[in-house]
Amino acid sequence: MTRFRYIDWPEYGRLVEELARVVASEDEDFDLVVGIARGGVPVAMAVSDRLGTKTDFINVKSYLGLGSRTKPKILATITEEIGAKRVLLVDDLIDEGDTMRTVTEYLSRKGPAVIKTAVLFKKPWSSVQPNYSLSVVGEWVVFPYERGEVKRLRSAQRGRERAASRGSQRGRGAASPARARTDVQEGRLSEHEGSNRARL
Repeated sequence: MTRFRYIDWPEYGRLVEELARVVASEDEDFDLVVGIARGGVPVAMAVSDRLGTKTDFINVKSYLGLGSRTKPKILATITEEIGAKRVLLVDDLIDEGDTMRTVTEYLSRKGPAVIKTAVLFKKPWSSVQPNYSLSVVGEWVVFPYERGEVKRLRSAQRGRERAASRGSQRGRGAASPARARTDVQEGRLSEHEGSNRARL
């Protein structure tokens, strides 16, 4: 069963400030902080404010819903010139690493002197290791700006699972009361199952 970690606004503020402090403590000189929208936008703004650098953003889509991923696609790019500049690329979380890798490779073609990466969290199975991060998490992290969205997606997912279960039962014929009780006890009915593993 998927485990969720819900982060409220006060905790989120503390995490973002801590990441900004960690980056600043390294005495790195960056010319530009680039946030990956949407999760990296507020993080990039806080980090750039601490460092006193310019901020820019790049919009990437890689999730279609709970447990549904697609190849990262860049929807909108940065406006700042980064040739020969030192760039810090920021996001809220690295899952498998596809998004961070895609954006890093894209920005590298623009000729920056350096690209380093910073995130609040990374997953233990990530293929990309950021230069700066706060901790490794295995849970599905739900940030405060996406609670409503996650709630709606989870509700829709449960609805699909219930509909699939009803269709399967109709195909097999109605279960006897004794069998139904056994299914509930053993946790086999879809409404008693956890949601599938996904990014958060």
